[in-house]
Amino acid sequence: MFARLGAVSLTMALIAGCGNSGSSSTEGGQPSAQGSGGSVTFVSWGGTTQDAQMKYWGKPFEEETGIKVVQDGPTDYGKFKAMVESGDVKWDVVDVEGDFAYQAAKDGLLEPLDFSVINKGDLDPDFVFDYGVGSFAYSFVNAYNTSKIKEKPQGWKDFFDQTAFPGDRTVYKWPTVGVLEMALLADGVEPSKLYPLDLDRAFRKLDELKPSIKWWQTGAQSQQLMANGEVSMGYVWNGRMYSLINDGAPVEIDWTQNIRTGDYLVVPKGAKNKEAAMKFIAHAVSVDAQAGFANETSYEPINVKSMGLVDSKLFPYLPSQHKESQVLLDVAYWAENKDKVIQQWNAWLLK
Repeated sequence: MFARLGAVSLTMALIAGCGNSGSSSTEGGQPSAQGSGGSVTFVSWGGTTQDAQMKYWGKPFEEETGIKVVQDGPTDYGKFKAMVESGDVKWDVVDVEGDFAYQAAKDGLLEPLDFSVINKGDLDPDFVFDYGVGSFAYSFVNAYNTSKIKEKPQGWKDFFDQTAFPGDRTVYKWPTVGVLEMALLADGVEPSKLYPLDLDRAFRKLDELKPSIKWWQTGAQSQQLMANGEVSMGYVWNGRMYSLINDGAPVEIDWTQNIRTGDYLVVPKGAKNKEAAMKFIAHAVSVDAQAGFANETSYEPINVKSMGLVDSKLFPYLPSQHKESQVLLDVAYWAENKDKVIQQWNAWLLK
C-alpha cells in the first residue's frame, strides 16, 4: 500500500508501504485550479488507499470548505526532507509511517498540530502526539493459503515451522515494520520484553527461514504471492488480505500476536497552507470520514466513535477485535534506532 522511495544502497532501500501499489492521481504538487477557499496539497501512497482517502476525506472537505484538495504522491521521505531543508515546501499534509513521523518531529521537520482545530478527544491515544495524528490503523498478520495449509497456524512460531506447515513464506522487505519483532516472538520472547530489540537474536531466527522467503515490496505483490499459492504463508497487512478474502481467494488469517501500527498525518515544516492543512486533518479524522474510509478499505478508523458506523461484516478483520495477544509496534523505538538497524538489515540481506 505505501511506497518508501530512496536511493538503492546499503543504507536506503526501495520499498512500498502498507497500502496499495501504483501511482497516485498526481497533479504535480501545485494547484491546477484554485477553489474559492484556497488549496491544500495532500500526499499519500497512491492506489486504492489514496483513492479512498480522496473519496471520503478530500472531496467532502472541498465541498464543505471551498478549499481545493490537490493530490500528489507517492510519499517520498527523501523529497519531504529536501523540501523542508530548502524552504521550498510544496506539500501541506502528508500520510507517513509512524517511525518517520516520530523521527521527523525529532529532527525538526514538522509543524506542531493545532489541536484547537483538530479534535483529538475522540482519537485513539495510541496514535496521537504533538506533531501527528493517525491516518488509519492496521496490523501485520500471519495469512495462509488454505489450498496449501490445511491446519490453522497458531502464532509466529508456526510461521517458522516448515515441517508442520510446508511451503515458502513472503515477508515485507523492510525492518522497521515489525519483521524483527515477529522473529523474536517466534523465538519465544514475551511481548512485554521485546524492546529494546535483541537484534542478533532476531537475525539468527530469520536465518532459519531466509532461503524460503519471497520478499514483497508492495501490497499488490503480497496479494499475488498469497492468492496464487506461490507461498503458503505471509507476513502481510490485514487490509490487503481482507480484499483477497472478499474476492474469494483461498486465504485466511491467523491473528495470534498480530502486530498493530498505523499511518500518521503530518504537516511539513514551512508548509505554505498550514491553516488549511489543519482543517483538512480535522476533517480526515472526523467520525464520518474515518468510518467511510474504513468501510471502503477495511483499515481501522483512528476515531473511536467511527466504529459505530463501520459495517459489522468487517469486524472479524479489524485489529481492535483481536487484542488478546496483540503487540503494539513501538514507533518511538524505531525513530531512535532506525538508521543503525537498516545498516545491519541491508548487510544481512547481502549475506
